[in-house]
Amino acid sequence: MSIFKRGNVYWYHFLFNGAHIQASTKQGNPRTARQIEAAHRTALAKGEVGITKRTPVPTLAEFIENRFTPWALATFEQASPKTWTGWYRTQLGNISAYPALVNRKLDTITSEHAADYAAHLQAKGWQPSSVNSSLRVLRRVLRLAVEWGIAPTAPKIKLLRGEHHRERVVTPDEESRYLAAGDQMADIATVLIDTGMRPEENSRLRWESVSWTNGHCGTLQVTHGKTAAARRMLPMSPRVRRLLERRWEAAKNPADGWVWAAATASGQRRAIHHEETAPAGTTAQWRASLRALLASSYVSHSPG
Repeated sequence: MSIFKRGNVYWYHFLFNGAHIQASTKQGNPRTARQIEAAHRTALAKGEVGITKRTPVPTLAEFIENRFTPWALATFEQASPKTWTGWYRTQLGNISAYPALVNRKLDTITSEHAADYAAHLQAKGWQPSSVNSSLRVLRRVLRLAVEWGIAPTAPKIKLLRGEHHRERVVTPDEESRYLAAGDQMADIATVLIDTGMRPEENSRLRWESVSWTNGHCGTLQVTHGKTAAARRMLPMSPRVRRLLERRWEAAKNPADGWVWAAATASGQRRAIHHEETAPAGTTAQWRASLRALLASSYVSHSPG
């Protein structure tokens, strides 16, 4: 009999009629684990548990093309286009371009192969954050193969150290300069700095998501985000409330619609894109600076 411990529980594995049988006993006692294994062997011998013909394990390339990519498309192409185009599609292409990894069968891929892939990307001049982005997609692919019962296990994939994080503190001087850039730019920068919203979240803000009665100064409900956790309720600071009330009254107290709106060619209203907010007549360098601010993650020094 063969049992082994994984974490706090014992697993067993053995061969029966040429098929590899492996399962968790869900027990932490080795004696109980052996008894469970013996019971499974006995059941198989008596024909009480049928064994279907083992399905060949696909290669990583086959699984990506036939199973993972259709799933990612159906899950993210409409619900979160940036997640699909900017992350999954890009990184799946990078993974598929490395034959030493994608031509291996799923049940033969180990942590060493993932590390070899990471070294390959580093040799091409990739930064740790870019390498880790690709490794995260690889990890998701392999874990989903296990979840769907296509591979028995998934290797542990270790990310690289030294990943650059974009989060930074907006200094008082920077804040003063951004707020002096123009009326709408000042309003948007104020909301971003005080609430910590992502630029895309702010651009999708609607009047029906603004509450003037909740909390001390009111709240903003983020209804669209990269993840489920991004959908949240945020308190308004006094100055955010003042500027939104000013915009709301100027718009004739609408019950719904975009807070930051722009007109389309047909005269309809749409959500404004953050790169449209730089004031007219500013220099290319200043406009680039504004775009850089809006592309950042924010940590406010002290909302007023």
